[in-house]
Amino acid sequence: MSDSSTNVRGPVAPWDVAVTPKMIRNVSIVCFVAWVASVYDFTLFGTLLPLIAEDFGWSTAQSTTINTIAQAGVFLVSLAVGPIIDKLGRRNALVILMIGGGIASGVTGLAGGAVAFVIIRSVTGLSLSEEVVNAVYLSEIYKDVKNKGFFFSVVQAGYPIGALVAATMSALLLPVIGWRWSFVVAGTAAVAVALWATRLPESPTFAAIKEAKRRQAVGDLDGAKALVDEHGLELGEKSKGGLKEVFSKGLRRHTIFLSLAWFFNWIGIQVFSVLGTTVLVGAKGVSFENALVILIGANAVGFIGYLFHGWLGDRIGRRSTVIFGWFAGAASSLCMLLIPGSTWFVIAMYGLTLFFLTGPYSALLYYMGESFPAHIRGTGANVAHVMAPVGAIAGSGVLSLVLYSGFSMTAAAICSGTLGLLFSALCMLGTKKVESEDRDSSDLVNEGVTA
Repeated sequence: MSDSSTNVRGPVAPWDVAVTPKMIRNVSIVCFVAWVASVYDFTLFGTLLPLIAEDFGWSTAQSTTINTIAQAGVFLVSLAVGPIIDKLGRRNALVILMIGGGIASGVTGLAGGAVAFVIIRSVTGLSLSEEVVNAVYLSEIYKDVKNKGFFFSVVQAGYPIGALVAATMSALLLPVIGWRWSFVVAGTAAVAVALWATRLPESPTFAAIKEAKRRQAVGDLDGAKALVDEHGLELGEKSKGGLKEVFSKGLRRHTIFLSLAWFFNWIGIQVFSVLGTTVLVGAKGVSFENALVILIGANAVGFIGYLFHGWLGDRIGRRSTVIFGWFAGAASSLCMLLIPGSTWFVIAMYGLTLFFLTGPYSALLYYMGESFPAHIRGTGANVAHVMAPVGAIAGSGVLSLVLYSGFSMTAAAICSGTLGLLFSALCMLGTKKVESEDRDSSDLVNEGVTA
């Protein structure tokens, strides 16, 4: 008779937890819903800005200036996100960001003036940075998943879904509850997602990094090296992490060009997505109600754009996909703004602009997660990501400056949004190629040849 104790296993170490299909599914769903809720609040503010400005008696130039100042606050708040991800963990960062952003969203409905708006909207930088958590968390959970880029694109497609929800809910709820309670609804959704996220497991990769650092600290260098090798980490004995390592010789050029790409592209996002209703009303002469309808239809097309660019990234490489998409987006926006046409033409060209403006982010975010070593993945990705509010500041600033100078909204949108898209594509040419995405692409090609 055998000893039953030999069949008893101890608890599995967090870094040895198997990434099962169930875990992948649960993490993917929560990250998707979290991103939808984050974008819902973010685009809700831009969508309702014309009505908020009317309520407070602000001109278009004044309202975009207020939004510009608020984005400066978003930048400052977002600086803390990278250390939160790398020190507290991927799951914990998701919970913290959604709670903080959700509270700020709900409190927006209590704002009584420009100063209150600036302070409150600054804190929403937490939930806006949720996509950095997705980039880090899912790049580790999807490490051994086939067609990982496409699966990530489904999660990242929460951006157009969130924008679509914001536009749809605005059209449905504004006549009933007004713009103030609309923000309360958005904030409640974000907090609910945060509570849901507490049920998720931590990334085994982060757990391995944490344990390897602990072993190094107590002098167990052989044990630390074994764990590092087992999980394919780039964590040396002298790795301190943080900004210094992100800007080290091997990563400096990549970090700078990636950050500039985010900066310029978010000029385009601020103009064509966040302030889309303002641009459509001013540049194409459509009514606010029709602008909302156009925004809804265009974001539906944008959703397909996320899936397309995620699929394309698995085949030609995620970096190449981003470059192609943003060049095409610049051309689409220029056609929309300069070529006269009916409402249907505006819908088609605006939809195509969002298709190539936001769609490549499904490839970009996963590429960012791959392009930095795991122990500085949150900090590295966040250094680039924090340039988003800076780009938004520049986008609103250039738009306001050109309008204050007496030029038309068409000229202002071209000088800010279209040029921003063009320069972002050029900056991506300076980022590094990632070995893993090249390997994924070649594997898919080989599968097609042998099929």
